[in-house]
Amino acid sequence: EVQLVESGGGLVQAGGSLRLSCAASGFTFDDYAIGWFRQAPGKQREGVSCLVSSDNSTYYADSVKGRFTISSDNAKNTLYLQMNNLKPEDTAVYYCVADRSYFWPDYFCSGLPDYWGQGTQVTVSS
Repeated sequence: EVQLVESGGGLVQAGGSLRLSCAASGFTFDDYAIGWFRQAPGKQREGVSCLVSSDNSTYYADSVKGRFTISSDNAKNTLYLQMNNLKPEDTAVYYCVADRSYFWPDYFCSGLPDYWGQGTQVTVSS
């Protein structure tokens, strides 16, 4: 059974940093596309950053490019999202996601992943 458990969210001032973690179980990163989505109240769900471990290819939404970094520790089956220079518009619930069917991170980040974590709240104050 695939399970994704996020941690690391919280309240931070604009310009600050947070690192999200996602502990995954029930599958191997090498066989899946993995990533982070977010959803703010009243806004559409957005694929923030995605990773395909087989070739280490990554995708970032334009809104976070240059500020966020996705990485994984395959030995620990853990996915990370380092978020720097946070802005109030980054406020959202962040979800760790995974799917076996995607081979390109940009398609994965624009799709609908099969597996979702419970989400972790990130709030950025101005």
